[in-house]
Amino acid sequence: MQGARFAFGPFVLDSGAGTLLRNDDPVAVGHRGLKLLAALVGRPGEILGKAELMDAAWPGTAVEEGNLTVQIAQLRKLLGPAEGGGEWISTVPRVGYRFTGAIAPHRVDRMPRPLPDRPSIAVLPFVNVSSDPQQESFSDGLTEDLITDLSRMPGLFVIARNSVFAYKGRAADVRAIAEDLGVRYLLQGSARHAGGRVRINAQLVDAQNGDHLWAERFDRSLDDIFAVQDEVAGKIVEALLGRLRAPPPRNRPNSLEAYDLCVRARKLIDDSPQTAREAHLMLTRAVALDPHYAEAYRWLAMNHWMGWVHWGEPEEPARRLALALAEKAVALDPNDAGCRWVLANLLAYERRFEEADAEFARAIALDPNEADTFATLSDILVLAGRIEEGLEQIRKAFRLNPYPASWYYLTLGQAQYAAGAYEAAVETLTRDETYRTGSRRFLAASLAQLGRLDEARAEVELFLVANPHFSTSQWAETEPFRDAATRAHFVEGYRKAGLPA
Repeated sequence: MQGARFAFGPFVLDSGAGTLLRNDDPVAVGHRGLKLLAALVGRPGEILGKAELMDAAWPGTAVEEGNLTVQIAQLRKLLGPAEGGGEWISTVPRVGYRFTGAIAPHRVDRMPRPLPDRPSIAVLPFVNVSSDPQQESFSDGLTEDLITDLSRMPGLFVIARNSVFAYKGRAADVRAIAEDLGVRYLLQGSARHAGGRVRINAQLVDAQNGDHLWAERFDRSLDDIFAVQDEVAGKIVEALLGRLRAPPPRNRPNSLEAYDLCVRARKLIDDSPQTAREAHLMLTRAVALDPHYAEAYRWLAMNHWMGWVHWGEPEEPARRLALALAEKAVALDPNDAGCRWVLANLLAYERRFEEADAEFARAIALDPNEADTFATLSDILVLAGRIEEGLEQIRKAFRLNPYPASWYYLTLGQAQYAAGAYEAAVETLTRDETYRTGSRRFLAASLAQLGRLDEARAEVELFLVANPHFSTSQWAETEPFRDAATRAHFVEGYRKAGLPA
């Protein structure tokens, strides 16, 4: 997240975070395109030679000059015409390229994202101030639960868990973090528990002027931890909205051990097949310890679904178990948006589309800040042939969660492929965050559509190492397509790439 930010026209380029925004909306530009743009924008008006630019985008790698030409063309297409006409990037024949736009007054390390039109907040990871590293998950769980509680308030804009945990262990520069995430307020705190007691310090800061709007210390029995969370959330809502309006109550665990297992498992669930198996053991244990804990059922449902869809495990019984677990989670806690969007996703895979759409709507009504809902909905809309709507939903997800889990990039890359933006899809799907996941099938299809068949087949070989039983026909049959043309488009790319029929 360190690095230069540049503003030009309606754009903000953050070279450290690897993002380009147009009027606060993410632009789907890939890793190499961002490297090239950062090099050009960093020296406006100067001619940068082709060799220098290629070294910026492909350091230490010998590539054909045509790759640079393709990337520059894609950048021009994404940026559109410059203010007053013309192009942002001009060609200097036989030499290189030059950025011709006007950069905002000066280069800055952090340029604030425009603030939302409602009070906006990020809950920074609570610091574990005990000497026991095993209590780290307790502090993390407290942070995540407060995010969830605040996120459910429709009058607030709340940054998602993944993005705030990007700052864990870093020195807290309040203004810089708030500008980086595009929020006005930050909640900071610390936690420890010992001898059956819990001590929590929390403070709400206005990052624009450094004022402390509210601060309090809680010293309670560990059994009261969830009541403390409710109280902290209520105080913040009252400070930011001027009123205390509690959302519908959430299902809380009866076992702190089950709670701890769930906190630890949800960090592992989508990293790799190996970590997913660890998560499965933890969540199975959590359900056994507390059979009425809705969130444990929700994540166990996702664990089964991801094993089948992303990690190459057999479809049955994983598919059937995932749906049953999601239905159980919603039955236990109908007011939990997370349980609702998980069920919505699984219902779509069962082709129960009207029910799925209704569950997505309920999830958004319950929690208008749940980024995962919008990212998942994007996937389902793209497969329904509603590609522009799908792209809009993934943009919402990235705004709420600027530093998301790897599957967000898979979802974005899939949407870009569906839109025919193959270069953008290749760049998205070769990002470090997602490159080692099941997204390689979409990467291979995108490369094939670009005529880069050797690269496509190399990606197919790597994909099949982790997914030896994959077949295009089975995938097309099981994915929740509602649009025949969209399905045919994906199948065409898979077949061009050489994925098994």
